[in-house]
Amino acid sequence: MKTDEVLAIFRQTEALLSGHFELRSGLHSDQYFQCAKVFCHPRIAEKLCAALADKIKAVGADRGVSCVIAPAMGGIVVGHEIARALNVLSIFAEKQDGALVLRRNFTIDKGERYIVAEDVITRGGRVQETIDIVEKAGGVVAAVAVLVDRSGGKAKLPYPTFSLLTMEPVTYEPAVCPLCKTGSKAVHPGS
Repeated sequence: MKTDEVLAIFRQTEALLSGHFELRSGLHSDQYFQCAKVFCHPRIAEKLCAALADKIKAVGADRGVSCVIAPAMGGIVVGHEIARALNVLSIFAEKQDGALVLRRNFTIDKGERYIVAEDVITRGGRVQETIDIVEKAGGVVAAVAVLVDRSGGKAKLPYPTFSLLTMEPVTYEPAVCPLCKTGSKAVHPGS
């Protein structure tokens, strides 16, 4: 899928918002990707994630992968749909006492290969937490897959990273945010 097509889908589904937002990273921005709005449309979610899985398959990064793992909440649908496209298992990590952990009897098998999936990254913190879970349990991360890389490719992740859309909307540290200086209050609508 081409960038223009992906952006058109995000706009049509009202998943690309304009305003004053606080991102999960703590940064502020005038644009926000609310992927949950795309995921309201199962066939569109399937199409986007299948295109992302195709990018992974095109370079063979899916070889030997047995499972896709994603951080909850935003990554669950992405992980599930990529796992469907690759015909492998799908699990997720979720917050417990402020940290991502595996629950629900999900396990990481030592030596098995995993793809870490997420909806949107800015700095990649939740993806890195998920990578740490896999590595600590002895699993092997084969690749990272994200629908939207809003770092413009600058997020430093230790594995090949595939995205369907890479862009770099303007972000601000809260102390210097020009939107805050106008009296506007940042909102966090959730992924």
